[in-house]
Amino acid sequence: MGSVWQAGPHSRSMSARGGSMKTVIVINQDSMGHGDPELGRKILTTFFTKAGAAFRELEAIVFFNSGVKCLTEGAPTLPPLSTLHEQGVDLIACGTCVDALGVREWISAGEIGSMDQILSEMERAEKVITI
Repeated sequence: MGSVWQAGPHSRSMSARGGSMKTVIVINQDSMGHGDPELGRKILTTFFTKAGAAFRELEAIVFFNSGVKCLTEGAPTLPPLSTLHEQGVDLIACGTCVDALGVREWISAGEIGSMDQILSEMERAEKVITI
């Protein structure tokens, strides 16, 4: 399984392209941080807006629990996520979570995937970041 990368003098997982690594980001809630939920959604929207430039080899973003709401129609996070998807980043929502939260019909970007698919993305990654 891919591991969380930590910089060090002998890092061997770096890819040949500019020292960047194939990255998967895990989103497990629909806001970033603790405290005010509206502020958290605003911060997460900014994070997604800047993620494409910050992670040059961003392969996928996977969504669990309330994080799947980031992909729903009307979510403030949807425009930057749609842009990332158009740039080739896979967006995968946990199917069990989508159904449990009743948002299947509102998913507007990416795909609804299985746990096997999500685990495969994470296993292939050189770096997995959980937000």
